[in-house]
Amino acid sequence: MAYSGGDARRGPVTMGQANMIRCMLRDEPEHINIHDVWPVPEGTRTESAIEALRALALRHEALRTTFPHTAGNAPREQVVAAEGTFTVTVLDHEDLPDDAAGYADSLARAARAERFRLDRDFPLRVSLVARSGAPVFAAMAASHAVTDVGALAVLKDEWLGLLAGETLPPPASLTPLDLAAEEASPAGLRKSDASLRYWERIIRTGPQAVFAEPGAEGTEVRTPRLTLRSQRAARALALVAERTGGMPSTVLLTAWCALVAHRADQHACVAAVPTSNRYHPRLARSVNTLSQDALLSLDVRVPSFDALLKKAWGAALNAYRHSQFDAVALWEMIGRTTHERGSRFARDVVFNDVSTLPATVTSGSASGSASASASASGEDAAGPVADAPTGPELELSWGPDQVLPTRVLTFVHASGPLLHLSTWLDPALFKRDEAEAFLTGLVRLLEAAATDDVALASLTEVTGVRPVARGPRWRRVDGSWTSPPLVAQALSEALEGLPVHVTADDAGVTDGSTPQDGALTAYIAAGDTPLTPARAHTALMDALPGRPGVLAPRRYVIVHNPPAEADRTRAWLRQQILREGTGRDRDVT
Repeated sequence: MAYSGGDARRGPVTMGQANMIRCMLRDEPEHINIHDVWPVPEGTRTESAIEALRALALRHEALRTTFPHTAGNAPREQVVAAEGTFTVTVLDHEDLPDDAAGYADSLARAARAERFRLDRDFPLRVSLVARSGAPVFAAMAASHAVTDVGALAVLKDEWLGLLAGETLPPPASLTPLDLAAEEASPAGLRKSDASLRYWERIIRTGPQAVFAEPGAEGTEVRTPRLTLRSQRAARALALVAERTGGMPSTVLLTAWCALVAHRADQHACVAAVPTSNRYHPRLARSVNTLSQDALLSLDVRVPSFDALLKKAWGAALNAYRHSQFDAVALWEMIGRTTHERGSRFARDVVFNDVSTLPATVTSGSASGSASASASASGEDAAGPVADAPTGPELELSWGPDQVLPTRVLTFVHASGPLLHLSTWLDPALFKRDEAEAFLTGLVRLLEAAATDDVALASLTEVTGVRPVARGPRWRRVDGSWTSPPLVAQALSEALEGLPVHVTADDAGVTDGSTPQDGALTAYIAAGDTPLTPARAHTALMDALPGRPGVLAPRRYVIVHNPPAEADRTRAWLRQQILREGTGRDRDVT
């Protein structure tokens, strides 16, 4: 299908585009492309559905955008065409399966598996699913270089409006090129620098992984979807908001964070909140990829739910304000900071509230960067139909598996009159009954908070969710949970089997101003191997991805031979020291 009549423009890519293009060039397409299914209103002709898509292409520059680049180099420029073509596949059936929406969703998922050519492809692959010539669903895969879940929600909303005969007002949000110009301005660059400083503070001081515990391993996890639909929860959520004066979205985020931190036994809930960077009116209805994480760090060391709710709004706003950054500079900072700290930042908790987007988002999966990118969206678009005004009091249902780079991911599709959310919980950490108990516990927490403040010390009793039992070999070190025996095992493996003993110091250490809770020391028997602390640290850092329970020692002590009592720290202390140091610098002997 051809379109013409738009304006031709060109200019630099936005920070969000650069971030997602980086992921698209690196990751498998089914992990980074997104998809959606739109219902076609009854009585719509195929030609009308296609004409509405043509109108969207002319209306939104993102749909006419390509990214020219040479092989081996990431695009730095975007080109908006004045005219072009796109393809719509019409799949006409005499009859459709009973689960026609599920069939359309499977088509959209399958279309994600093919990589988009950034330099030439139209960013939507659309199939119209028809019954006896009448379109029923539009199933599509979308390029994450120019769309995200919010953009697809805007497109769906406008498409349905066009099919209903509405006249759409001129777009009020920034185009990608306008946003790129704003980001490159002095004010935009200062905002990006401030975001990097905000992220660095969290990555330098917060838990390296929220779910650092036995069973947590690997960087990609095949996880089934668990969906909650509950009128009970929606009523309770509304009552909590009324009692406290909080916004329902903030109340739900607070309850979710409280339960996540309680289950993980963490002092803070650190979570990526992707869609929240549409909080500014000029970006709310932008057809663009704004997929840069708002990184939330909510300290849960307060006495009650109401006290946590008061902190949550400020913490969330702070995260939203610092969600615009240069992704390359961000990863350079993360690499430098984590090398110095001796950790690997794990984007293992994601909370994506799409309930306030312009089109109703109902059921989805979770794609995005499968390589644990700190700034990939981890999002997927909507399912095919909206929730009915009424629904079950409390219903839990299991859906298909998805390979994810996260331990816990939650999509909130609607908060009223039905609370509808989908979550993916790492099955190595949550058995099926435990996953169901976790969502039921969320409902119980909202119901308890509906009538009175809830002491956070009573969360086990109120929700039925117990903190993880790590066992005596786990210690909280430098703000993170770690296991010295696991550290010793990982370091020994990284050093090709050299004997290693790791101990956790009881005395606190400081980072210059802030008290920390202990530090690790590694004792290594190098024999005749010419080992330095720097080489030991580098070897362990290379082995850290996928091991959230492993934190690098603050100090490496290298001796010649292991003591006879190799499991006793005092025996290692009696050995002659050949070299020692932090391994973080070049000043080692």
